[in-house]
Amino acid sequence: MTNSGQIRFAMIGCGRMGRHHSQKIIADGRGEVVALFDANSSMAKGLRDDAWPAAIVSETLADLLSQDKVDAAIICTPTAEHCRQAKSCLERQWHVLCEKPLASNRTEILELISLAEACRARGQAFSLGYQRRYTSLFRTLRREVLSKRWGAVRAITSHNVENWQPTIGGTWRDEPAQNPGGFITDAGSHKIDLLFYVTGLKPVEVFARCQKWGSQVEIVSSVSALLSENVSLTMDFIGNAQYLGEDLHIHCEHADLMIRHEELWIAREGRRERLVADEPNSNPVSSLLDVILKGETDLSPPEAALPVYDMTQAILASGLGRKSGLESRREIVES
Repeated sequence: MTNSGQIRFAMIGCGRMGRHHSQKIIADGRGEVVALFDANSSMAKGLRDDAWPAAIVSETLADLLSQDKVDAAIICTPTAEHCRQAKSCLERQWHVLCEKPLASNRTEILELISLAEACRARGQAFSLGYQRRYTSLFRTLRREVLSKRWGAVRAITSHNVENWQPTIGGTWRDEPAQNPGGFITDAGSHKIDLLFYVTGLKPVEVFARCQKWGSQVEIVSSVSALLSENVSLTMDFIGNAQYLGEDLHIHCEHADLMIRHEELWIAREGRRERLVADEPNSNPVSSLLDVILKGETDLSPPEAALPVYDMTQAILASGLGRKSGLESRREIVES
């Protein structure tokens, strides 16, 4: 930490998300980026020139990890790199914010969850970048659902669309080895995480159809699922739509709670009305700084990755089963 009390960050991955998190650090004012690394060094140099002129650009990850004057790292690289890079940063005793998905497979996720438990015991923050958990909109929805004032959840419907496919050509997002699951694993993972964050439920069983529509990874998926407490879920992911949008409806015993076009609504007795989103609004960077500097509770710990991974894998497995003519229902078993 600097004499001014600022947290010194290393930025690992200096593309779109590296720049996004840099903007959040600047806006927050309690941190600065002092070291940069990207496999494409021109990306790191470009971010340095645009935002962090005093930062050191490392040509290799090993060189970045050798830097002494670093307190925390933000990891914005392809998914397949996350586990190795997160472990290396945690071993340096750095706080870590890792972009989602946390890792490429269940074994790596469980390993990182175990490390997270040890980190918390020694006051080291390790957070996962599910940014919607920090917004006033979804924090208010979560409060209303978990309060039980509207009764138990009975069913959930979720509709998610984005013009995502045209943006991935020639990038790692269209490579199955780097982005297994395509739109569901990448942008769609936020929507799956919200289900469990808002309701506290867990995945039990999935039936799905997946389509690639000319890409190498999955672009469109439709899902029918069963969650814990016998809650039915209907969910779709349309990655070749013409706009960015979503609807999320939580159907409870005494009211329907809805997010439609980034507005919170409640329906009761045949009437619909707006609800004010009045919970605090934040973001992954500011929340990480709150954990480090104020000891606040992490809103997006690595444990959040496991139900999302299990659900995603069940969707993909069911989609493959349908295509091959096999039994396509996939039960989700927790370990």
